[in-house]
Amino acid sequence: MLRVAEQYTGTDTGRQRRANEDALLARAPLFVVADGMGGAQAGEVASQIAVEAFQPGISGSGEPERELAELARAANERIHELSHSNAEQAGMGTTLTAVYVGEQEVAIAHVGDSRAYCLRDGKLLRLTDDHTLVDELMRQGRLTPEEAVEHPQRSVITRALGPEGAVDIDTRSFRARADDVYLLCSDGLTTMISEEQILTALLTHPRLHDAGESLIRAANDAGGRDNVTVVLLRLEEVGVAGPDGSDSEQTVIGMAPVSPPLEADTATHAAIAVVPATEAPAAAGAPATPEGSPPASGTTTPPALPARRRMPRAPRPSTAKPRRWRLPRLRSLGALAITLVVLGFIAAGAYLAWQSVYFIGTNGRGLVTVYEGVPLQLPGGVNLYTRKYVSGVSAATVPPARRKTLLNHHLHSEGDAASLIRSLELGQLE
Repeated sequence: MLRVAEQYTGTDTGRQRRANEDALLARAPLFVVADGMGGAQAGEVASQIAVEAFQPGISGSGEPERELAELARAANERIHELSHSNAEQAGMGTTLTAVYVGEQEVAIAHVGDSRAYCLRDGKLLRLTDDHTLVDELMRQGRLTPEEAVEHPQRSVITRALGPEGAVDIDTRSFRARADDVYLLCSDGLTTMISEEQILTALLTHPRLHDAGESLIRAANDAGGRDNVTVVLLRLEEVGVAGPDGSDSEQTVIGMAPVSPPLEADTATHAAIAVVPATEAPAAAGAPATPEGSPPASGTTTPPALPARRRMPRAPRPSTAKPRRWRLPRLRSLGALAITLVVLGFIAAGAYLAWQSVYFIGTNGRGLVTVYEGVPLQLPGGVNLYTRKYVSGVSAATVPPARRKTLLNHHLHSEGDAASLIRSLELGQLE
């Protein structure tokens, strides 16, 4: 059985901020770090709400991942509601990284770019993925770590508590072992010093207090551009009585996850959100079907039959009747055949045209998305578009004026659409 033997908590405003918008909770076996964002004191409010949501702790029902995720969602709802009821706190949000130490496992819930690490056998293992634009691009292989460091949008967060009414929470569990040291920190540490420097500090200072103070000091010495929060905890093993009454030693395996990450967004690692095929693209104020568009399910009326000429009475009526109707019937069939051929050509042309145009909108998660086709939906929910590519850029991070022109459902060629998205992701869109 494992328990927390030693712990350290520290937070600092840094060298360039006037207020500290980070918040933390250290109440073994539960530890939380939150990094708020928003104007005025909104970020401070958001991070504090997140931490308060975890104050009651979890029940220890054997499903810590589920309970951590539920607490995180409750915090998200409260922050989101408050941001919509108070103009001064509009748009506020916070990151969240929570760790729960169980008898043999460590469970993690995570949103944003705060991080969790484990120091084991002299190696520093990163346990969380950043929900940022640059990390999404790196996971796609479209950006190198060196390029990410200098990327103009490296601070853009793609997921946090508060901005949206619903949020995906990353949850994971790991087998733990005695002498593991776990580090929770805000990005005020990881953007200032490297992981190699973090490892050196932890190995150089056996006492967690000394190691924590060293990390905060190093971040400030490197410029201290942001608030810095550090939480450290070391685990120890407590003997468990065996069947014969003697202490038995716990068997602990390595760092492989006990269960795979529970990620509601199936495209987290590829940064392509899976949107249901029937989901209509959302754009800033743009209607689903533009005004003046032709009828969705266009129909063509067959050409009228030629007027029938009055025939003189035939001396033998028995043969006049067949002659009167046979010719028009053949003409009707011919007109129908011609109509079907024309409609076939029209449909083929429409299909080819549909495959050659693209427009830019957003998906259900608010990420800028390229769609192939036209922004129309036929009766019965039949879409005239398909999702082609989902970027890692949230529409909320695009300035309003630029967002209005980007997401106006204007039709583009494939090359133009790809160029626009590439410029957007690299922060070069004019």
